[in-house]
Amino acid sequence: MASSIANIAKIPELRRRILLTLVLLAVYRVGVFVSVPGVNRQVMKDMVKAASGSFLGLFNMFSGGALEQMSIFALGIMPYISASIILQLLTVVIPALDRLNKEGEQGRKQINQYTRYGTIVISMVQAFFIARYLESSSRTQFGSVVADPGLGFELLTMLTLTTGTAFIMWLGEQITERGIGNGMSLIIFAGIVARFPDALVQLLQKSSGQGDMTVFDLLVITGIVVSVIAAIIFFERGYRKIPVQYAKRVVGRKVYGGQSSHLPLKINVAGVIPPIFASSILLFPAQLAGFVQSSWMQRAADVLNPGDWRYNTLYVGLIIFFCYFYTAVTFNPVDIADNMKKYGGFIPGIRPGKKTAEYIDRVLTRLTLGGALYISAVCVLPTFLQQKFKVPFYFGGTSLLIVVGVALDTVQQIESHLITRNYENVTGPKGPRIRGRIPRAR
Repeated sequence: MASSIANIAKIPELRRRILLTLVLLAVYRVGVFVSVPGVNRQVMKDMVKAASGSFLGLFNMFSGGALEQMSIFALGIMPYISASIILQLLTVVIPALDRLNKEGEQGRKQINQYTRYGTIVISMVQAFFIARYLESSSRTQFGSVVADPGLGFELLTMLTLTTGTAFIMWLGEQITERGIGNGMSLIIFAGIVARFPDALVQLLQKSSGQGDMTVFDLLVITGIVVSVIAAIIFFERGYRKIPVQYAKRVVGRKVYGGQSSHLPLKINVAGVIPPIFASSILLFPAQLAGFVQSSWMQRAADVLNPGDWRYNTLYVGLIIFFCYFYTAVTFNPVDIADNMKKYGGFIPGIRPGKKTAEYIDRVLTRLTLGGALYISAVCVLPTFLQQKFKVPFYFGGTSLLIVVGVALDTVQQIESHLITRNYENVTGPKGPRIRGRIPRAR
């Protein structure tokens, strides 16, 4: 580990990428504390703190505490995630978008542009409901959040929150392109990690005589958190090896091929995307239900309250759906089988071509089911323990899965840069430095 850190400092490009990522994440965290004009931040903080176990607490977690500050980043990255989900679903349904997605880099750029437009539209809709909710919050026991309600405040809030979401989207894209790791996931990661110290202090206060938690309960919670982290690392690093044999080919006097290799299939191909997508889907109607004051919308808000069995059922169902959906989008067994056949590779006992694709798809389907059940268990089971011991929301399974999963992905990208750089040092810019023996003249 120490040598890897030392190697990072020796590689200018990797050092520059990591520094840029840290600077952009710092800019995001500074923006969290810039409040929307005309909002009483203390009253808003009291309201969110009182509803820490509801969808407001979940929304506040994904926004990195920006909601309780009523920050310009209060919407977080969720509008972008919602727009991405809609575009990916439409890509499967609409042939024109599917053709555009298969056109390569240019087509993906166009789809990303559509995603940006959708993000702006969703942000404006959510910002409008947030403005109306803030104006009606004077009826609560915490007092009035808005000093001067009216059309001017609604328009200013819509403009501010939409601009903040667009800026977060730009930060995430810059991290992905010029930094290290996935920018959108790292923004959520930074928001959750930034709240861990405060959650830890609350947890210690509950076990120090100021709360209803004993030292034994604290040890049990610590053991559960460590066990969940260990399980996440084990499953995220786990994969199945499918043996691949390459046939021998004779070209002139040389024989090529004949090697044995394997095709690694991860247990969780989708990573942390399914819980993020599922949470985003459930947050949007819950947010509307909380902002629109009507009886049937309030019933919907009760159903979509984190911890309710109906919410957990929908949550698990969406996680399983997005595990299969995202795996199908990112991994195509037919293309893998065609490439293997093209280079003379085959799976022992399986005919090349269509049969190989069917075999890979069957194995991947079973692995995805196991990965989906693992993610569902990690995200849901700690929720019951969280309700029993009244621990802070940030020690739930979803937050731990996102933090550990994003950290593993980022470390893997750093390792890939280190391996690539070491390979370039061996080969050099003009090819390998190791020269073969000079043949003797006849």
